[in-house]
Order: sequence, then C-alpha cells, then structure tokens
Amino acid sequence: MTDWLAQFEDRGVHRTGHFQLSSGLHSDTYLQCALALTDPAFADELGAALAAEITVEIDVVVSPAIGGLLAGFVVARALGVPFVFTERKDGVMTLRRGQAIEPGARVLIVEDVLTTGGSAREAADVVEAAGGVVVAWAALVDRSTADQPLPFGATSLVRVTPSVWEPGECPLCTGDVPIDSPGSRRS
Repeated sequence: MTDWLAQFEDRGVHRTGHFQLSSGLHSDTYLQCALALTDPAFADELGAALAAEITVEIDVVVSPAIGGLLAGFVVARALGVPFVFTERKDGVMTLRRGQAIEPGARVLIVEDVLTTGGSAREAADVVEAAGGVVVAWAALVDRSTADQPLPFGATSLVRVTPSVWEPGECPLCTGDVPIDSPGSRRS
C-alpha cells in the first residue's frame, strides 16, 4: 500500500507554516496538490489510485476550477469517462466553454483538497441544476476537521487533520507569523 502522504512530503506538496486557505480559514498546514500533479506519471498514479476507491458506476467526473482540474481529469481518465469542469463567472460557479452534463448522468465530484467542501458543493449545485445526479465525492486530500466537517462523505487518498482557525482566532496572526495565501480562490 502506498503511503501517499510520504510521497507528498517528498515532493514538497505537504507544507507547514501560516496559511490562508481558499475557504478563508487560517491553518498551520497546506497541501499544494498542484505540485504533485506537475509530474504526469505521478498524476496518473494518483488518478488511478483514487479511481480504484470508487465503488459506484460513474458517467462523468466533474471538478471545480481551478484546483480540481487536473485531479478530476486524471481520475476521469482512469475511470474511462468524460471530464467536465465548473468555474466561477462573476463569482458564481457555472458550466462554460460549451461543456454540458446530460440529465440523469451519474456524477463523481473530484477535488484536489477538501477543507470545507464549499467549492465541491457549488460544483454539485451546477450538476444538479443541469439534471445530473451526484453519486460520489472524492479528493486527493481530505483536510476537513471535526469543527469544520464536510457536508457529504468523501473518498480520499490522504487524510490530514491540521490546526484550522477562523481569521480572528488564529494564534499565528497574533504571533506576527507571516501569512501565505496559496489557494486558488483568492490568489
């Protein structure tokens, strides 16, 4: 069995410090999955491993841009199904670029990292508005916490439980530790 967290640490994907997450929360841990996905062979390994965990029939994989794009694509390739992505236009998640979801399509939502599930839930709303049915959720990394649980069950390759704070409660802020905002929604 592959130790994916060790693989991520070896590739500089798993970082510690002071981070503002895409959700707006602050954390002492960040996983920059984009670094893992820069190596096509490793990306394919990740996609195949995550796809192997999916136990329901899937017609299409959908991911929210930008973080979920590569993760969703390699999972779709491993499953042998089409890939569609949602993106924000004027702050609202939508389908663009001629992409569509067939009514009744069984959809797997794939993200790179899940913290609160906000972007994944927005993508699911787009799927459901198009008539698709979300039958499963997956991510390379699940970093949700007991204080901020996911609103759905998800399959993941890596599970980490970092310290996470609301911005006004972050001890790293009061300690004047410089903050990095590597997430895609705010940078």
